Amino acid sequence: MHLDVLDLRNFYYRTRLGRVAQRAVRDQLTAFWPPEESRGQTVVGFGFAVPLLRPYLENARRVIALMPGPQGVMPWPSGQPNVSVLSEEVLWPLDTGSVDRLVLLHGLETSDRPSELLHECHRVLGPGGRLVLIVPNRSGLWARRDATPFGYGRPYSQGQLETQFQLHAFKPERHAAALYGPPSERRFWLKSSGLLERYGRALSSSLAGGVFIAEASKQLQTPGGAPVKDMVRDPLRVLDAVNAPTGPKPA
Repeated sequence: MHLDVLDLRNFYYRTRLGRVAQRAVRDQLTAFWPPEESRGQTVVGFGFAVPLLRPYLENARRVIALMPGPQGVMPWPSGQPNVSVLSEEVLWPLDTGSVDRLVLLHGLETSDRPSELLHECHRVLGPGGRLVLIVPNRSGLWARRDATPFGYGRPYSQGQLETQFQLHAFKPERHAAALYGPPSERRFWLKSSGLLERYGRALSSSLAGGVFIAEASKQLQTPGGAPVKDMVRDPLRVLDAVNAPTGPKPA
């Protein structure tokens, strides 16, 4: 069950708690993938990943925000050319092997077809491509409160995430956590959020956080040694306008 794009937008951009969550998760992602290292790369987000993608707009060759149909889509980024695309959940308008970095936020835990979704992630990633999944921690406070988007869908444990990686031909690389404070709008907790994140990362890389952040790399062979065959599809033409040259047409 995907959340509505307007509810997600309102949480991340119009509430103090949402802005705290956005900053905490984005800081961990940029620690994994420094924006300056994205030069020449294609960076894609699926679900509602736009709060995490802005640091890559300046350096990446291309940034694309895929939003599933049941969720809905909104134009993004504000004041710049739109890179947001409405997409089928497991049939993305991207060429096989065309993506260097892929991040899912509010994508996996709310999907009715998580296995097919991970297969699609594997298809679009190129050799050596990296995937980051951001999901609610099943034992954390944020998964127990439906006042935030992390209280919906299926939360995961770290072991469950690693199992999903291995089942879908990904090699787990590293993991982290974020949202160590409670999901509260009280001023004390909001003002203490930065300190709690720093202490939380120093004391535990995963156990106490409200969300897990897990990175994996694409494997070309399954754990049993069988080669993985990507399904080649003709991409949908919704990105033609993005890819088309902007100069004058030849005479």
